[in-house]
Amino acid sequence: MFERRSGIAVWRQIGEALAMDIRNKLYNPGEQLPPEPELAAKFSVNRHTIRRAMGELEQIGLVRIEQGRGTFVQEHAIDYAIGKRTRFSENLRSQGLLGHVEVLGSQAERASEIAVQLGLPRSTTLLRVQLIGKAENRSINVSDHYFEEKRFPGFADKLKEAKSISKVYKQFGIQDYTRKWSRITAALPDENIARLLNQPKTRPIIQIEALNVDAEGRPLQYGITRFAGDWVQLMITGDD
Repeated sequence: MFERRSGIAVWRQIGEALAMDIRNKLYNPGEQLPPEPELAAKFSVNRHTIRRAMGELEQIGLVRIEQGRGTFVQEHAIDYAIGKRTRFSENLRSQGLLGHVEVLGSQAERASEIAVQLGLPRSTTLLRVQLIGKAENRSINVSDHYFEEKRFPGFADKLKEAKSISKVYKQFGIQDYTRKWSRITAALPDENIARLLNQPKTRPIIQIEALNVDAEGRPLQYGITRFAGDWVQLMITGDD
């Protein structure tokens, strides 16, 4: 099937053949590709060769490799709206997807520059909550959120149950809040972020730093959110 003396590595030829199958819709978005042993038998090569071909397809964004599950054809990117009222679950619901956040961890810490952003003295103890955002069963972002610890006692525990920051705010009497500003950059993920997003460290992520304020303009929350770049395309909106 392949020309082993063509000057083109066999793993690359296999990758190109699979890429052509994906583009020709032989495998649909979200569909799992055959396991390595089956592909190795099909192409008469060893599993290492298949693994290298899959790694190349992952690098160019055609597939995603999920540890312990297999390799899947990458779905289309989610349109994620960034505006004055950015809401994770509502963004996904508008596209027919179920979304929620899960708490990875929380701790009290001092972060002087972030405290200043929140309008607090540099020495203020902040609550840092680490979240993972999911669309259906797919992890699409990992984020760190900072709150004034005294203002929101028990916030992390309430969030574990509610799985929505907006719902927890309402428990504290905050019915509405808006985005004051967002800073969007591209970056490479560290090893932990790449693992949580099921992507290689060499694939860029979209990083958003943001400050949310309450109806009186008082800072509520400073956040750093890291999106899987091949899963999300940002839409800057002019919502009221």
